[in-house]
Amino acid sequence: MPQITAHTSDSPAVSIERVSEPWKDAWGAFRKNKMAMLGLFMIVAFIVIALVAPLIAPYDYKAQELTDRLKPPSVEHWFGTDDLGRDILSRVLHGARISLWVGTFSVIGSIILGTFFGLLAGFYGKWMDMLISRIFDILLAFPSILLAIAIVAILGPSLQNALYAIAIVNIPTYGRLVRAKVLSLKNEEYITAAQAIGMKNRGILWHHILPNSLTPIIVQGTLGIATAIIEAAALGFLGMGAQPPAPEWGKMLSDSRQFIATAPWTVVFPGVSIMLTVLAFNLMGDGLRDALDPRMKS
Repeated sequence: MPQITAHTSDSPAVSIERVSEPWKDAWGAFRKNKMAMLGLFMIVAFIVIALVAPLIAPYDYKAQELTDRLKPPSVEHWFGTDDLGRDILSRVLHGARISLWVGTFSVIGSIILGTFFGLLAGFYGKWMDMLISRIFDILLAFPSILLAIAIVAILGPSLQNALYAIAIVNIPTYGRLVRAKVLSLKNEEYITAAQAIGMKNRGILWHHILPNSLTPIIVQGTLGIATAIIEAAALGFLGMGAQPPAPEWGKMLSDSRQFIATAPWTVVFPGVSIMLTVLAFNLMGDGLRDALDPRMKS
């Protein structure tokens, strides 16, 4: 590692190691984790597939050919066809767009709202903390998928409403995480110093507490995308998410469940796609946790 030499009157030379940036150290630790890098590679691959799906899909995902219904995988249809003669490969490729879109933006919404309420609850405390914490407790009292189903039932079945429902049910996860982090930070000496020089609470929250709360948010957000993809697939399977003819993976599983015995390829490929996507985000999330958590470093 490069060194800087400082000369003093007491000693001829003092070696001072250059301190690496924390994020650079975290990236170095992340790169050493082979499983985490595998997860990152898989995520990048799915993103690329989602972006270029219209260009690489061999058929229109909506095109129906009833004469080709339930054909097994072949040179013409690599993943076979479904009960309406639609090419499953084309639908799986386009389905990556939907799953990544719902998973990513629902988590972003949860993080924004959860972080906002968590900052307020942890920093101001008293009645605000009690009110926000009780709301979180009420939301957490319901199983997440059941609460999501109830929200979609009120708003109406659609992919957009499923995104809203998934975002709402996951707000307490990030809110409680941020609240706990704020409670541990707000009594630190640098926060007290900022208050002593007259910095406003908004400035303290934005410039000091929020940046130091990003690590657990990033880790939980990465893992949360995997959970959101599963929840979106579950809502789609129940008919409360994406509506036909959208090629959402959960909806594809639902439409093909009666053909499991006679045409298993109709459920295998959408199911494997969900599994691989969730696995990729879990591997990457575990790697980020190991790289960003100081307790995991030797």
